[in-house]
Amino acid sequence: MLHGYGPLLLEGLAITIGVSLAAFIVAFLLGLLGASAKLYGGRVLRGVAEVYTVVIRGVPELVLILLIYYGTPSLIQSMVRALGPESLARFRVDFDPFTAGVATLGLIYGAFATEVFRGAIQSIPKGQIEAGYAYGMKGLTLTRMVIFPQMLRFAVSGLGNVWLVLIKATALISAIQLDELMRSAEVASANTREPFTFYLAAAFLYLAITIVSLFVIKRTEVFAFRGNEAKG
Repeated sequence: MLHGYGPLLLEGLAITIGVSLAAFIVAFLLGLLGASAKLYGGRVLRGVAEVYTVVIRGVPELVLILLIYYGTPSLIQSMVRALGPESLARFRVDFDPFTAGVATLGLIYGAFATEVFRGAIQSIPKGQIEAGYAYGMKGLTLTRMVIFPQMLRFAVSGLGNVWLVLIKATALISAIQLDELMRSAEVASANTREPFTFYLAAAFLYLAITIVSLFVIKRTEVFAFRGNEAKG
């Protein structure tokens, strides 16, 4: 049925999962930084974080992917050639599609993670933070012992949604020739002239990732709030 292209689709699936995991880690870290800047930073940091989230969430994902993969190297080359010596006239920059995809998706969904973390931190009962102060905690100790664990509990659901959307967004990376699932389906479709078969197979594989992810997210939410259920 798949005319021998099954292994190609599975390889694309593996790359899709790899890109998703790496980009999610980048988004997680950027989200922490962005939320911290918005809540605890000075005027400049708050401004930078606000501009970041507004701009990134306002520009289409495909445009950002193409801008970073094709536009950024061209900009760097033009700047080097304009400012550097003549020996750099042939200076060339090329981005690896995997790296560019991870960086772009991480940057995009870091903006969404920023809002998830900001909302999660604001959801922490003030009494818990005050209790931390009463025990002599402050700064990094208070963050590590009280704020961060509680924040993760409230952020699980939002981060789960970020992950689910991020997985589907990996399909856009086919535009920069990364051999992920969508690109593999395109190649198989073009070679066999059976687009319905291979795009349907890709759809089922994306759905499979989503189902597994939903199960993991649900179990994580139950684990995160197990103390509340026990009290109830």
